[in-house]
Amino acid sequence: MKLQHLWQRLREGGSLMVGVPDYDRYCEHMRATHPGLPVLSREAFVRNRMLARYGGKASGKCPC
Repeated sequence: MKLQHLWQRLREGGSLMVGVPDYDRYCEHMRATHPGLPVLSREAFVRNRMLARYGGKASGKCPC
């Protein structure tokens, strides 16, 4: 069980290092902390995180 937990944490850390957000953790957080708010779909969540990280047309930042 410890090896499985370690693998999960390493996978999460690696994903975050390359900019891939953890959708499952987001869903757990929304259900526990904000039960009345809707949960974004996986596609909408990833799009939202990518725009927050790299900026969108409305952000005024250069995405390069």
